[in-house]
Parts: sequence; C-alpha cells; structure tokens
Amino acid sequence: MFESAEIGHAVSKAQYRREEPKLREALLEAQYQLLNKPDFPVLILVGGLDAAGKGETVNLLSEWMDPRHIRAEAFGLAGGAAEGGRPEMWRFWQVLPPRGKIGVFFGSWYTDPLVRRAEGQMKRHVFERRLENIRHFERMLVAEGALVLKLWFHLSKAAQKQRLRELGKDPLTAWRVTPDEWKRHDKYDRYVKVVAEALRETSTGEAPWQVIDGSDERYRALTAGRAVLAALRRRLVGPAPVISPSAPPPVPALDGRSLLKALDYSRTVPAKRYDEALERAQGRLNLLTRHKRMRERSLVLAFEGMDAAGKGSTIRRVTRALDARYYRVVPVGAPTDEERAQPYLWRFWRHLPADGKAVIFDRSWYGRVLVERVEGYCAEADWMRAYHEINEFEQELVAGGSIVAKFWLSVTLPEQLKRFRAREQTPYKQHKITPDDWRNREKWPLYEQAVCDMVERTATDYAPWFLVPANDKRYARVAVLNHIADQIEKHLT
Repeated sequence: MFESAEIGHAVSKAQYRREEPKLREALLEAQYQLLNKPDFPVLILVGGLDAAGKGETVNLLSEWMDPRHIRAEAFGLAGGAAEGGRPEMWRFWQVLPPRGKIGVFFGSWYTDPLVRRAEGQMKRHVFERRLENIRHFERMLVAEGALVLKLWFHLSKAAQKQRLRELGKDPLTAWRVTPDEWKRHDKYDRYVKVVAEALRETSTGEAPWQVIDGSDERYRALTAGRAVLAALRRRLVGPAPVISPSAPPPVPALDGRSLLKALDYSRTVPAKRYDEALERAQGRLNLLTRHKRMRERSLVLAFEGMDAAGKGSTIRRVTRALDARYYRVVPVGAPTDEERAQPYLWRFWRHLPADGKAVIFDRSWYGRVLVERVEGYCAEADWMRAYHEINEFEQELVAGGSIVAKFWLSVTLPEQLKRFRAREQTPYKQHKITPDDWRNREKWPLYEQAVCDMVERTATDYAPWFLVPANDKRYARVAVLNHIADQIEKHLT
C-alpha cells in the first residue's frame, strides 16, 4: 500500500519557489469562498509515522491560510481525565468545525485503535469493530455535509531511522526525539502492517485516504496543499455527495394495527395508593443512584411522547428522586443557529454526562425520525439513515458506560383532547397549549406510524424502548420510575 510513497519523491528548491506563492494564494481564495458561503465544514485528518512531517504540515497550512478560521486539535490515546468516562468519540464531537470553518485534527479517532493494536493491547475483533464504527462515523459526517479529507504521511523504515537521527543530533530539534519514538521505530513493521489494514478498510468513496511521501519537505508540503485545494475547489463548485439510506422506507401494516394501539390504556394506579407507590419508587431509585458502583456509570434518559402525554410532570417526579448536584435536564426544541451549523447529533453529544452524573432529555435525538420526518423538515434520505446513526450513537453510549433508558409516553386521541381542553381552561396551564399542538393533532396517524417505525428500528438489546400507556398519569409516573430502577439494577448486577 505504501510502495509509491517509498520511491523518494522530491521537489527542487526552484520548483518550490515557483509553486508555493501560487498555491498559498489559491488556498486563501478558496478559504474565503468557504467563509463567504458557509455551506459545509472542512475536516482535515492528519496522520502518519513519527518524523514524517505531520506537525510541520499542519503549521504550514495555518501559515498559508487565514489561521483565524482554522482550528487545529491534537489527540492522543483515549481515557484522559477530561473525558470523564464519556464515550471515546465524545472528545471529537466537542471540537467539530461548524459550517464555513476548517478543522485540522492531528491524530484523530484513528490514533487510539492504531496504537493499541500495534502495541498488542487490542484484539483483532475489537480493532475491526473500531474501524467499522469509524466508517459509519465518517459516512455520517459526509451525509451531514462535511468535507472530510484524510492525509497520511509515510516514511520508509530507513528514511524514518535517518530522520530520527538527524532530529536527535540537532540541539534545536533533539527534544522531539524521545525513547518512545525509538521504541515505535523498533516496531516499524508491526505499525505499518496495522496502518495499512486500517487505511484499506477506511478509505471509502466519501472519505478516501491520500498517502503522502514525507521524506522530502518540499514535496510533502506542496502535495498536502494541493490535496486540500483540490478537495475544496471540487466541493465549492459541485454538489454535496448524496449518501443513500441503508434500509428501504417502512411499509405500514395492512390491518391498521400498531404497537401504540395495542397498549393497555386501562392501567391505573388508584389515587389512594398513589402517594405510597410514588414514594416507594422514588426511594428505590434514589438508593440505586447512590450506589458506589454508579460512580463509574452515567445515566442517560430520553423522554418522548405525544403532546400532553405527561413528559414534563413525569420528569419532575424522576428528578425528585435524584441529587440535584448530579443531574441535568435538557429540553430539546428547534435547533439554534449554532446547532444547525453542526451535524444533527452534535447537540446531544455535547450534553452527555460524565461518570456519576445523569442527563434527562425532554425530547431527544428522535426528533429527526418523528417531527422532522412528519413535518418535512428534512429529506427522506436524512431521516431514513438516522435510524442507523441513532443505533450507533446509543451503542457508543452503552459501550462508554452509560445506562440508557428511552420512554415513549402514549395517550389515546380522546385523552389528548381532554387534556388540551383542560389546559385551555386552566390559567396557569394555558401557556402549554399552542396552535402547533392542534395542528399536530390533525396529523395523528402520521405521527403514530412514525413512532411505530422508530420503535421497530431502534429498539435494541442495549437500548430498548419502554412504551408507557399514559392515560393515567399516576400509573405512568410510577411505571417510569420503576423501569429506570430496573435498568440500573440490571447493569449493576
């Protein structure tokens, strides 16, 4: 795979002096075109072997373009204190560039699996799974509009040895060569084998790798700059790539039956038993969240439901059982300008809790396959591929130590009408009823179908749905509390 990068590519000083000013000018022009029409973000991944010129190239790109609109990030192995036990991809989501900006990732999500696999710290099946997750992640970024450019800087074994020696002899650069670099050089063949496999498996049509010979600094610089320029120009004048959904559109049931219609809406908790049942459920949840093993886990709760299904009142009963220092409620509405400039899931990744903490989403990432689908706020291809993206997201949460509980609070059409009327007639509840609520009610069959499709495609072993018949609010509250406690118990045993 690296044969063409080991033949000694070189550029003369004269050629470099001729081409470098033109390249800088063109890059700067393309960058300002991007800034003036911020339709997409640019993400440049810079990877490579030790001493292959990665850092020099990143510095040069910042020098050639306007550094005010380029953000460089460096990443090492996963598991730092700043991550707080969150999923490994969390740290990358925090610094994704918005539309119109350029982000340069020095290392990126490839660093951890490559190093651990090469050092014998990661089994093959885990490595393959990490590569699969990376492919899905990059596919999602491209589908959301990002331009992903991946550059790998390579050196032959002999060239790397020579470069390390030269850097070590120079007092100005000796600090760059540590025993770790020499240890990795001793494992050169192992590292190159692992890298070659990773690049083959993750070089896709939407996010290909470009391997660059790092032995000659002038060749390396011009090649990297040209690659960035060519990618920018293609995207500035051409359409965004279309990523097809991974599954066909769902087909409604012919007999009209559905999961929601099949729920038992007669379930109740009598008023005389409610206070006791609620207190018992809240006490149980409180004790479980204070368990010493919960210091190494986090809790992610997602609440969805039809308008007036009782999400807010149920969430309040849940929070009364929790320590206010360790939870956060995140209400989810229409995305802000900042959120629209990022991939859809970004605004949820940014709120993920650290170990020992909880976050409660009042509406969630399922908005894409519910309201955005029904109201036409996104294309069919967007909400169709969202099922898989959501499953991947929740799988990462669970793999990172989160306990995920998802609730759909369901009411019947007559019960919703009853609650709407009550809100209109109660002064302190009138703010809770809007024209949108009445309009959404007219689309009840469409929302019902969307909910059933959502459950069918996103109910997994690691993050199952809990469908709650909520015509009786007392029953719904107690049922939700007990289900959260059940999920915690299951993960602590």
